[in-house]
Amino acid sequence: MCPDSPEYWMERALVLANASAERNEVPVGAVVVLQGKVIGSGSNGPIGSNDPTAHAEIQALRQAAQVVQNYRLVGADLYVTLEPCAMCAGAIVHSRINRVYFGAHEPKSGAIESNLQLFGQACMNHKVQVTAGIRADQCAAVISEFFARRRREKKALKRKLLQP
Repeated sequence: MCPDSPEYWMERALVLANASAERNEVPVGAVVVLQGKVIGSGSNGPIGSNDPTAHAEIQALRQAAQVVQNYRLVGADLYVTLEPCAMCAGAIVHSRINRVYFGAHEPKSGAIESNLQLFGQACMNHKVQVTAGIRADQCAAVISEFFARRRREKKALKRKLLQP
């Protein structure tokens, strides 16, 4: 895999998504890349940190902003395993990310293509380019496997609690 390909960077995001799953967080990973280098990375952490804003994208954007010492990440690209929600899409616009590459669509809360199409709204003061479906099957599988495991765990716990 070419180090400058979207698939390469998405693989880095998938590693972070798997780390989230190991912490029982919804498995989403994100990396911010500028001039061929990762300047920010994040994995979902709202549950463990008791922070509703601790999405992978937000963590990656925060880290990248600290690295470049500017809240604007002009010329940077964001790679994320799952279509961003409205909160993350807003932060992406405000940070001036050049392009978002995402893996799996999020039919319930995805705000870029699946639902709100926030990047296409006339009121947005920065236009973000989007490429969807990078390693989509692998990104979707991570999410599906996580929720299947969680359902099995809940079912097992319920059986255990109902035993005399």
